[in-house]
Amino acid sequence: MTTNPPTLTYTLEEILSRLDQKIEKQFTEVNQKMDRQFAEVNQKMDRQFTEVNQKMDRQFAEVNKKLETIDGRLNKLEIGQAELSGEIKTLEEKVSGIDKRLDNQEFINRGVLVAVIIALISGVVKLFGFFPTSKT
Repeated sequence: MTTNPPTLTYTLEEILSRLDQKIEKQFTEVNQKMDRQFAEVNQKMDRQFTEVNQKMDRQFAEVNKKLETIDGRLNKLEIGQAELSGEIKTLEEKVSGIDKRLDNQEFINRGVLVAVIIALISGVVKLFGFFPTSKT
């Protein structure tokens, strides 16, 4: 018994055509998987960007509120400073008026003090008899 080798009934074109079809089918499946994965990644990124934008908006709102508060305080400080400046000028005018009065008062006090000292000295002199007294 002799065995005959199997005969091939396919042509090279048919084999290449089948290989081409299999490659196309696998390529299509890979593309579909990649498209699905890309869509999932894209959705995740969109959600994350949305969350980041919301957080940034909240932080900007907080910063704006704090800046408004600081601006309000600064305005109050400037108003208080202007009022304080006006009060200081008024006090300076009052002090200059008081200085003039004190100068006059000091002059009078010195004069009275000198008169009292002279009176005391003359009383001591008269008491101890340094000067001759007139006898009548």
